[in-house]
Amino acid sequence: MKSKTMQRAWNLIKPYTKSILVVSFLSLLVGIAEIIKPYLVKIVMDDYLSQGVYEKGIFTIGIIGAIYIGIVIIGNIIDFVATTAINMVGEDAIYRLRNKLFRYIQHANIPFHDQTPAGKLFVRITNDVEDIATMFKDVIATIIKDILLIIAFIVVMLSISSKLTLVALTIVPFIIIFSFISTKLANKFQEITKNIRTKLNSFLAESIYGVKIIKIFNIQREKQDENDELTHKLFKSIMPNAIINNLLPALMTILENVGICLIVWACTYHIFGIDMQVGIVYMFITYLKQIFEPINRIVENIEIVQEALVSINKVYEILEEKQYLENLEKGKTLEKIQGKIEFKNVWFSYDNENWVLKDISFVIQPGQSIAFVGKTGSGKTTITNLINRFYEIQKGEILIDDININELNIRDLRRHIGMILQDPFIFARTVRENISLNHMISDEKIEEAVELASADAMINAMPNRLDEIAKEQGSSYSAGEKQLLAFARVFAHEPDIFILDEATANIDTQTEKLIQKSIDILSSTKTSIFIAHRLSTIINVDKIIVLQNGEIIEQGNHQELVQKDGYYAKLYQAYYDGLVSMATV
Repeated sequence: MKSKTMQRAWNLIKPYTKSILVVSFLSLLVGIAEIIKPYLVKIVMDDYLSQGVYEKGIFTIGIIGAIYIGIVIIGNIIDFVATTAINMVGEDAIYRLRNKLFRYIQHANIPFHDQTPAGKLFVRITNDVEDIATMFKDVIATIIKDILLIIAFIVVMLSISSKLTLVALTIVPFIIIFSFISTKLANKFQEITKNIRTKLNSFLAESIYGVKIIKIFNIQREKQDENDELTHKLFKSIMPNAIINNLLPALMTILENVGICLIVWACTYHIFGIDMQVGIVYMFITYLKQIFEPINRIVENIEIVQEALVSINKVYEILEEKQYLENLEKGKTLEKIQGKIEFKNVWFSYDNENWVLKDISFVIQPGQSIAFVGKTGSGKTTITNLINRFYEIQKGEILIDDININELNIRDLRRHIGMILQDPFIFARTVRENISLNHMISDEKIEEAVELASADAMINAMPNRLDEIAKEQGSSYSAGEKQLLAFARVFAHEPDIFILDEATANIDTQTEKLIQKSIDILSSTKTSIFIAHRLSTIINVDKIIVLQNGEIIEQGNHQELVQKDGYYAKLYQAYYDGLVSMATV
């Protein structure tokens, strides 16, 4: 698992290795400047101040001070360039990763979205990507620089006094032990925190989308209790990490000061024969403190790295699931579809266990109108989903114009199909954009579609007409108004096959009659499929197919089925009796 995680991290970093190495080299130059600065102070202390001399030849304390300031200025300029460069690299990496993840979500099939909560995807594309971005910006370039700096400081210290260096570095084993233990613990708790945070974000997204239901059923208190429970779990999971991440820097500070005390003690009492000038003692103490700076950075970055590695795993667990991707480029494209649809002995199950459709066979001829009737759960909507190839069937064949839909390009197939759902989705865009959906459709065609959908009165009443911006999920419109916009959307795209799934359920009777005229005009030349509980809307279709428990039990036109006095006749009689009873109330 660890090797897989590191491989995923490497795949992310690999395209930027050259840039990271260049930035690391620039950062190393800054580190070299940090090595030179204490040496210059050591020269001033041992060669000038201790001897009461202020100049030697052309070198004076003033010139050495000027060199010191020059090194500071140059070091800061290089550091600015390096920091800006690594931030740009990080932003580019995250830009590509976020786009890749969004592209995956858009190309993933419907089963993927059925199984994956929207809140979980929000976490992946926002929080997890940001965690990875932080690692890029704060860790990747500095880690190389910090390791090289530690090596460089130790080499310089060894060149001056190997004995004093060994005394100063006796604390290093403790650093390694503490870092190893904290890393193991942090990794464990970070994984737990990530999982709880994902659950919490999924819950929050669900609660925001379902706020009306929450209010209708007065379950605010229950939802608040659920939120409190999840946030408390998150709090409890974060606390151990907070303790570890705050304790380790404190231990590092203690060890740093212990190291300084060891240097002073060794030089004061000439331990192991150590006898150093004041300037060298100062330089050793400064170098030790500067060694601890990169060590502290590495320790402090442990949390960032752990979070990023967990996030990389979470993101790549999605990106590596190729089985869910729809191939939108493969398959035949058809310039025009005649509209013949045929199901041949189709068996389908959502979970590969419970059959929703059982040996379904029927033919819809080009330009024919057909309606599916049956109780909830009988398989009506499933058939329309399969025509759009949202799911793959287990047995049988589905043909469009005598071509197996598995051989057709998915994007092209759906381009020829217009589907209106019972609860259509409205984007937080203008009415015009909601109708055109970013396709190049002329204003004249949009106006014509609006008129066909009988949505012109509604749109003309808006202050900005077609440029009126809808609120999120179309909350500014009634259910009926959203359906009118959905009709306009489909009419504007002029598909060859119409599918209407309870599409007039929320529209008043008068508007429905107007839309029905438009539907009748279009269905006279286009293949049309209706799913409706209002049986009055399907009386005039060419064929009615009656479903029960995923099987076809009757088919024929309205008159034929009524005369059979079977299942459909009973449904129609019950529907008619309901209308009569409502009329007499």
